[in-house]
Amino acid sequence: MNKADSIKNLIKDLPLLIAGATLTAVSTKYIYDPAGLVTGGVSGLSIIARSVSLRYFGRDFPLWLGSLVFNIPIFLYAAKQFGFRHILRTGLVWLFLTAELYFLPEKSFLPDDLLLVAIYGSILMGAGSGLLLTARATSGGSDMLAEALHQQMRSVSVGRLIQIIDGIIVIAGLVTFGVGHTLYAILSVFIMGRVIDLVMHKGKSAKMATIISKENDRIAEEIMTSLNRGVTGLYGTGMYTGSDRRVLLCICSKQDLVYIKDIVKKHDPRAFFVVGDVDEAMGEGFIENWH
Repeated sequence: MNKADSIKNLIKDLPLLIAGATLTAVSTKYIYDPAGLVTGGVSGLSIIARSVSLRYFGRDFPLWLGSLVFNIPIFLYAAKQFGFRHILRTGLVWLFLTAELYFLPEKSFLPDDLLLVAIYGSILMGAGSGLLLTARATSGGSDMLAEALHQQMRSVSVGRLIQIIDGIIVIAGLVTFGVGHTLYAILSVFIMGRVIDLVMHKGKSAKMATIISKENDRIAEEIMTSLNRGVTGLYGTGMYTGSDRRVLLCICSKQDLVYIKDIVKKHDPRAFFVVGDVDEAMGEGFIENWH
């Protein structure tokens, strides 16, 4: 991809980057920080630093300053490993996030229920992270540090390095805020992961129907004509009977699946019919503009 295309794609993804940074800033400043929930990353480290500074030194260490101070060495290290072009998108997110943490007004409207705080905080943070990952960026912090460290520690996966870094920060949060808050933070991390998956796969998930029947031709014809869905015939051999038979494969939406079941049952009630989940379906009839 040339430089002009890279700039064009960056401008196209800019709304996603800004939205993701905003949701991350809001969840950090208005939910996780006031509640004392540390879920890892630079945001969690900033929350710990602010609490320690207020408690032991009587001075505020604002979240925006934590985002700035803790991310600078990470970005410099990552730039040395990959070059500035590789970290451009994440660098923009970091600037947006730091600025928003600085300019967002100080407000407190949290309920006393830590469970609700953990759930809604994870929804906001997960949605923000999902948007950033969709735009091929992150908010920096542990993700970028782990990716850079992986260049020097090839035997350890990036995922494992993220777990180690975030685990250290969560343990620091345990020491700072206690067991109760940490347990809710762990719950929040779990929910956050589910929300990220939902955001990233929104509009891409589908169902896969596998059909084995003596009436394959009639079933395939009706699916293609009535539902306008493509059907692929794969050749298979029954290991018990030794007979060759075509196996129909159809990628469809959840709504289409109801009608496909009716079609199969109408033509062959004794057909073998298997349904599976497809995390991402891209191409004609699904997500056609993808990269």
